[in-house]
Amino acid sequence: MNTESILLHLKKHGQLLDSDIAKDTGIALPEVRTSLLELSAKKAISMCSMTVFKNGTPIEGMFCRVAGYMPSAAPGRKPGVKTQK
Repeated sequence: MNTESILLHLKKHGQLLDSDIAKDTGIALPEVRTSLLELSAKKAISMCSMTVFKNGTPIEGMFCRVAGYMPSAAPGRKPGVKTQK
């Protein structure tokens, strides 16, 4: 199915709603949900159901992220502990 492309999309973009994944990848929403359920069963992603209200209308979806994935730190200086002189 589309599990590999969805997993790569989540690694690249972080936490997303299933509808956002469908819109970004061009895969139909029912197929995205099926693939997300497969990935969740394999423990490749963490998933929770979520209800968002837009203009008073409830919209239900699944919020997903890659399980145990930590993106690398951005390049550049990082804030650190300052020592007294």
